[in-house]
Amino acid sequence: MPNSFSVLIIDDEIINLQIISDILRSEVDIIMAKSGEQGVRKALELSPDLILLDVMMPDMDGFETMEKLSQDSRTCDIPVIFITALDDIKNEEKGLLLGASDYIQKPIHASIIKARVALHLKLINQHRILERLSTIDPLTSLANRRKYEETIRSEWKLMEEINETLSLAVIDIDNFKQYNDFYGHAAGDKVLQKVAAILANNFKHNSNLVARYGGEEFVAIMPRTSKKEALQRLNKCISEVQEMAITCKKENDNVVTISAGVSSIIPNDGFKFESLFAAADEALYLAKYEGKNQVKWKSAKAKDIA
Repeated sequence: MPNSFSVLIIDDEIINLQIISDILRSEVDIIMAKSGEQGVRKALELSPDLILLDVMMPDMDGFETMEKLSQDSRTCDIPVIFITALDDIKNEEKGLLLGASDYIQKPIHASIIKARVALHLKLINQHRILERLSTIDPLTSLANRRKYEETIRSEWKLMEEINETLSLAVIDIDNFKQYNDFYGHAAGDKVLQKVAAILANNFKHNSNLVARYGGEEFVAIMPRTSKKEALQRLNKCISEVQEMAITCKKENDNVVTISAGVSSIIPNDGFKFESLFAAADEALYLAKYEGKNQVKWKSAKAKDIA
């Protein structure tokens, strides 16, 4: 089974690569590079979690390699630990000013390498946990609005590049305010959680993302999903929510239902992702207006996408 973290070791001395990789191999996945140029290339291709970088190398030394890494948005956030025989303060200061996270002095000691790497990987893991928590809605455990906005931008760009359809749904719990007022916020929260669980189960594949947009409203991003597929998936969600049979006496003993609006488009320069949301939101309004507990579709542009 692969390790959770990968470490890129950049050193022109084969013996050093072998020694360090032998020390760390049982703890992390190892990537090796024999030059600064090769190291930058592998960092871009493989996105390691941590880089151990030798300072004294021919052609492109460690400082130049660090500059290259820090200038690229794909590698600038990867922590770098310099490994060097240089012991003067000026070189250490130079490395830290370039963005290095730490320094390890040669000769190499296994215990020091292990301890420093373990410390930085722990910090990386903590940072990832905090990042994840900042994009999760605490009540429903779905993605939050911030995560939705990050994802819709990136998926819009990707679908534009590969000329694929992007579908977006806006979903709302029908008469939720009345339910909340009648049964109380605790009961309302349970309804939100149950609906969220159904949505999460139906949008868990193929790079889909479902998020709580706010209150009782949700959004679902569906890359590479046609109008027909999106409608089928949303109708399934609507049926499953109705089948839960959560009674709402406030609404003449009806059960809790959801309505949805969906739109699909192949992104291009002539449109912005906001137009896709606006179309889906208008479709949701139509679903509500025509009786709720249903899904409606609206084109984000003049010509429908099948």
